[in-house]
Amino acid sequence: MSSGIPTQQPPAFLSSGGEMAQRIARHDWAATPLGPLAAWPDHIRWAISTILRASMPMATLWGESGILIYNDAYAAFSGQRHPQLLGCHIGDAWPEAAQFNRHVVNTVLAGGTLSYRDQEFVLKLHGRAEPVWINLDYSPLLDGTGQPVGVLALVVDTTAKVQAERQLKGERERFAQLFEQSPSFMAMLEGPDHRIALANPGYLRLVGHRPLLGLTVAQALPDAAAQGYVELLDRVYSSGEALTAHAARYARQAEPGGPVLEHYVDFVFQPIRDASGAMTGIFVEGVDITERMAAEARREALARFSDQLRSLDSVDAVCLAAAETLGRTLKVSRAGYGAVDAAAQAVHVHHDWMAPGCDPLAPVLHLPDFGGFVDDLSRDESVCVADVRGDARTRDRAQALEALCARAFMNMPVVEHGQLVAMLFAHHEHVREWTAEDIAFMREVAARTRTAAERARTEAQLRQVNESLEQAVAQRTHELMEVEAKYRQSQKMEAIGQLTGGIAHDFNNLLGAMSASLQVLEKRIALQKFDNAERYIAMAQGSVRRAASLTQRLLAFSRRQTLDPKPVDVNRLIGSIEEMVRRTVGPGVEVEVVGAGGLWLTRVDASQLENAVLNLCINARDAMSPRGGRLTIETANKWLDDRAATERELAPGQYISVCVTDTGAGMEPDVAARAFDPFFTTKPMGQGTGLGLSMVYGFVRQSGGQVRIYSVPGEGTTMCLYLPRYLGDADPDVPELPAIDGHRGEGEVVLVIEDESIIRGLIAEELENLGYRVISVGDGPAGLHVLQSERRVDLLLTDVGLPGGLNGRQVADAARVTRPGLKVLFITGYAENAAVGNGLLEYGMEVITKPFDVGALAAKVREMIER
Repeated sequence: MSSGIPTQQPPAFLSSGGEMAQRIARHDWAATPLGPLAAWPDHIRWAISTILRASMPMATLWGESGILIYNDAYAAFSGQRHPQLLGCHIGDAWPEAAQFNRHVVNTVLAGGTLSYRDQEFVLKLHGRAEPVWINLDYSPLLDGTGQPVGVLALVVDTTAKVQAERQLKGERERFAQLFEQSPSFMAMLEGPDHRIALANPGYLRLVGHRPLLGLTVAQALPDAAAQGYVELLDRVYSSGEALTAHAARYARQAEPGGPVLEHYVDFVFQPIRDASGAMTGIFVEGVDITERMAAEARREALARFSDQLRSLDSVDAVCLAAAETLGRTLKVSRAGYGAVDAAAQAVHVHHDWMAPGCDPLAPVLHLPDFGGFVDDLSRDESVCVADVRGDARTRDRAQALEALCARAFMNMPVVEHGQLVAMLFAHHEHVREWTAEDIAFMREVAARTRTAAERARTEAQLRQVNESLEQAVAQRTHELMEVEAKYRQSQKMEAIGQLTGGIAHDFNNLLGAMSASLQVLEKRIALQKFDNAERYIAMAQGSVRRAASLTQRLLAFSRRQTLDPKPVDVNRLIGSIEEMVRRTVGPGVEVEVVGAGGLWLTRVDASQLENAVLNLCINARDAMSPRGGRLTIETANKWLDDRAATERELAPGQYISVCVTDTGAGMEPDVAARAFDPFFTTKPMGQGTGLGLSMVYGFVRQSGGQVRIYSVPGEGTTMCLYLPRYLGDADPDVPELPAIDGHRGEGEVVLVIEDESIIRGLIAEELENLGYRVISVGDGPAGLHVLQSERRVDLLLTDVGLPGGLNGRQVADAARVTRPGLKVLFITGYAENAAVGNGLLEYGMEVITKPFDVGALAAKVREMIER
């Protein structure tokens, strides 16, 4: 047997209560109304044992003072207040809620129960006052006689839930506010029959403020259903895939037989799924772009009308064009133009345009027969009637007006010197509210029509006068043409002399440099002096390169260079060189590119067109030096009629234009006249050869186009290239690649893209001698084809200037989409530096410039691969 003092064991009811059981066992309960632990009655022991075994926060309050005993979960809830709370009076334990707890103790000791949900308190759980939300349930604890002697409290902290619900409620309220105030239209559809649950004011405006909520789309909007929108909703609901549409037509008819209002909308049908992923509905959101499209249509119609007027030479043709422009643009039933006899109050209808179903008007109409609005017209006031049955001026003549398809109409007066001389009219067979934009458009058409009609009338009179002078003019013209022919021959001989002298001067300089370098080199070799031999070789090679460049420019001017014409998207081509242009002209020049939508294709040599545009941009930059300015590159589609084509020395037809405009010094007329002459330049000595614009002119003329200069001294210059439209499609074919044996050796693979076969062969030979495997191709698309395949490529070695529509940088960027770690070595000349970024290269990209030493190139390849 062992000796010593036996360890005091806790009572059995505290044997499995965790930390709080131990604290209860050690607490001095003799100092409390409960008395010593050993003397506690069975009802207290049972209650304490129960809460200690519970996983939820529970506590007991004993006696009128509410002696607090609690479990481990309640201790965790109490934060820093634990363990001091054990054995405290409830009022002292939670002074922040003393009044609340006094009410609880009094009520439950009287036999009652209490329950609270999300009850808010401000408690100091962690040393500072903070809001807390709690679910509380209180019930009495009975002694052996059945009398309430304590309170059982179940405490659940719901703070996180309440805060989340409040946040969600706030988000819902904000969403509802956005839903209501959004400028776009929105609706929430539920179920496979697309029942409308929500619709914001924008949606109600779109559909005409009809009853919607609780109805299916087919029930509420039969006009939309008839136009196929329910079928689209069915497709989205069944497939679960969103549908997006742009400029979709919606013809709104709010009531059967009522007026049809045409809308154009951009919208999305977005599927809605529940938590399990099942389809529950569709969210509809979009923007009504009707007014925007109408405004664009009006602007385009005015532009077409103005262009059309330039070629019309009779009053009848002008009036017919005005009527058709007005009718088609405003989408009315009838439109026309007529001269007014103010004295007779009659309008003589020159021409009117009609929609199907309307009969032609009589040649002369007596205005008072159709209402009392003649005085308004005489005061130069437009007459706009939305409904002839409701307007006081026309109510009595409504039947006569409706017979003219004029349930609504608009008359626009033309007043000259205080006298009503003409009017433009538009009739609509249904009730229609005329907008301010409609009125402004009609007023502008009326003004242009009157001006064009007077011009045509005057021109007709002049033609009659001119007929008597034709013979004299013809004779005089013949004489002038003979003089002009002699003058052109003289100019031609002068230009040939200037060109010959310039070529001789430049080539003598280049030949002299080559000859001198080679003669010095020959003498030094004869004397066995080999030092600096590379210098003289380099001098000769430099002269050769300059001679080649001069030859290329001369060929361009003479239209004898070898071109590789292909269908070209000029917008895309300009976009590809935009960054190069920006870097070339420098930060002092603001560059703007305005590409025409729907630009036609043209068939030209893409690289030569790039050179031509870059040449024009450099000239523009120089014209704005040193102050800088604004450079605009703009493309457009052009229809050239006989007159416009003759002015540009082209055949009539369709062309695209590429115009480069600067805000520089501009050109005097005599300078502009000589701008395309070879070797003519206004730049200081040594800063220009005078062949740049000659080369551009020769290339464009060889491509079937024309170049024109529009310049104002002191304001700037526009250089426009006109190129014939190509009616075919762009050629998507990719050339076949040469077969490469992928099982040669164990060396790394280098892809070489170089359009010059000799250089490509020398590079490949050198790299193969170093143990690398080489894949060689001659243009960008072929190289990209390799890079987008599964073939191994450790290094891309590419020239920047490549044929085929892709330069070296574009190939590298495209390759890095699928090969992000691809190492790239660019081969570039000075003029191509902008294409690779002017030093702003991504990691793993480097540049070697032309001309280069083959050995140095191989060393750079080795260094990049082994890095």
